[in-house]
Amino acid sequence: MTIDKVIVPLDVSSQADAIALIETLPQVTFWKVGLELFVSCGPQILKQLKQRNKRIFLDLKFHDIPNTVAGACRAAARYGVDLITIHATAGKVALKAAQSAAEMGANEAGVPVPKLIAISLLTSLNARELAFDLKIPLELPEYALQMALLGQECGLAGAVCSPQEVAQLRRTCGDDFLLVCPGVRPSWASKGDQKRSLTPSEALKAGANYLVIGRPITEANNPMTALKLISEELDAAEKIVK
Repeated sequence: MTIDKVIVPLDVSSQADAIALIETLPQVTFWKVGLELFVSCGPQILKQLKQRNKRIFLDLKFHDIPNTVAGACRAAARYGVDLITIHATAGKVALKAAQSAAEMGANEAGVPVPKLIAISLLTSLNARELAFDLKIPLELPEYALQMALLGQECGLAGAVCSPQEVAQLRRTCGDDFLLVCPGVRPSWASKGDQKRSLTPSEALKAGANYLVIGRPITEANNPMTALKLISEELDAAEKIVK
């Protein structure tokens, strides 16, 4: 089902607001818990999602020294989440340590090992900012590819990338590498702060496994109608892909 390819962010500041959103959209099977909500209410929201048999994308974007990253991934894996993010720029030692630690934490808790996915480059950044603000000499698509390849080399399951890079990453990293695309915006929605965006159907056709779609759904006048429109668009795109 294409609806299972859509991850909806719980970008709210309280557990009550999160649960209200979850109950508003019972069809959603995969939810993203990011920094704001996790800092606000901690792992309790993860328990609420697990009780409802939802899949969880724990998007905390770990980025620290190897020992600290490993400890965080070991602890996060015990929650039984499905995906955990870590910045590729943490480096090879940290990425390998994180992968080993996640496996250890999951085994200790008797839960499936979560998939670690590398953040290649935040979708709010564009080529000019990469070059002039961050002083990265590579072209943006090449930089995103190198970060994804670093994650793959270190044993991570996949990468987060903008929809505009997904086709290149799919060709280079292969079919088994998981590609998660935030910044996906339907043609009828505002792009907001997303600078490297595609529509849901375009991202799916380019090779994305999962699409993170937030405000076009959660801030719509009728979230269920917005989700239905996106699902219909993805159903049509999937028939073309097949």
